[in-house]
This record gives sequence, structure tokens and C-alpha cells, in this order.
Amino acid sequence: MIKRRSLRTRAIKLLILDESDEMLSRGFKDQIYDVYRYLPPELQVCLISATLPHEILEITSKFMTEPVRILVKRDELTLEGIKQFFVAVEKEEWKFDTLCDLYDTLTITQAVIFCNTKRKVDWLTEKMRSNNFTVSSMHGDMPQRERDAIMKEFRSGDTRVLITTDVWARGIDVQQVSLVINYDLPNNRELYIHRIGRSGRFGRKGVAINFVRSDDIRILRDIEQYYSTQIDEMPMNVADLI
Repeated sequence: MIKRRSLRTRAIKLLILDESDEMLSRGFKDQIYDVYRYLPPELQVCLISATLPHEILEITSKFMTEPVRILVKRDELTLEGIKQFFVAVEKEEWKFDTLCDLYDTLTITQAVIFCNTKRKVDWLTEKMRSNNFTVSSMHGDMPQRERDAIMKEFRSGDTRVLITTDVWARGIDVQQVSLVINYDLPNNRELYIHRIGRSGRFGRKGVAINFVRSDDIRILRDIEQYYSTQIDEMPMNVADLI
């Protein structure tokens, strides 16, 4: 829009980058720099994110002058209303049966199930449906119109279980979501807090359940240590906690 001259930048006083670690780490970085070059020199820049890794903070020095940093301690980030559990599954194949056993618990409320790849989302959605479970799914390869339609259904409560990738892990508020399942543990520690933060919005209670294979134990312990939190084995009465 700036290049086409349909957006005049002279009067812009404030540039806010939400989810700024994502915006500066993926393919957006060059575009952000380009936008910044067109903006007035006295501009104020605000970067906001639940997680800001050190390397991203270093990048920000290129376009921020003497910024004020408001940092929240990591152990305060683990949202207080969210109870975190794990289910030990020895093999990858056992995750599916575990999810089926939990299905009734998922539909008491609305649940989001995270997988690490688009392919896994498609596979799990198909497998759940072929076993007569009602689920919807969303990932970045779907056209925007389709994603909007799925999102609308989920927001209105027409669908209750959404299987997705980390495309859904940030900035999306659906108040009724009180259960998040990590079918796969996330690839990095920052993503964990974004994922489980989809539940327990607006001061409500939330539950996060992590499916943990034998070789995932180390990753789980690393997440616990990083966020100064405790992730216990899932109790039998997990439905009562939601």
C-alpha cells in the first residue's frame, strides 16, 4: 500500500509490531525494514510478544533508539489459571487411542489439538473422522477463505474440536476454549506458552494435556525448568477440572 501510494505515511506516529518475535524471525523481516524506511524519523516503535528470544532483541537495536523494556518474568508467564498435565504414551501409535479415550472430555468444552506439521493435522483429522469423531482442522496451506469459515464455526461453537498447527498458537482468542492438547510437543520452548495460552482466556480456568513419548521426557523436563512450573501426570478425573 505504501509503495502504491495509497497509504500516506507522513502523519504516522506509532508503529506497533505484535507477536514481534515471529514478525522479525520469519520471512517478514525484510518487509518490516522496508515499511520502517518509509516512516517519519520521529516515529515511536512498540514491540510486543509473550516471548522475545535474545537474538530478536538484538535485531531490534537496528530500528529502536534507547527503548524502554518492560519484561515479565518467565515464571509469571505460565498463566495461573491453567493446569498442566502429561500422558505417557510409549509409542507414537498409542497417541491416537489416547485421544479417542479423551474425546468426550474434549467436547464438554471446546478444545484445540496441536500437531507439529500440516501433514500430521490432515492425517489426524482424517483418522478421527473415519472413526466417527467430529473434528475440524486448520493449517497454513488452506486458502484464507476456508480458514475464515472454519474459524467462524469454531468461534460460534458449531464445531467443538479443532486440530491445527502453530498457525493457531498466537493471538487467537476463543473464550470457550478451556482445553489444549499437545498431540506433539512443540519444537521450541517459546511455542509451548503460546499454545497453552489458547485456554484459560479472560481469567477462566484452563487445562493443557501433553502427550509424551519416552524420548519426549527430556523436552518436557526442559519446558518445566524453563518456565519454573510443574507438569504432573494426568488424573483420571481431568474432566472435572475443565
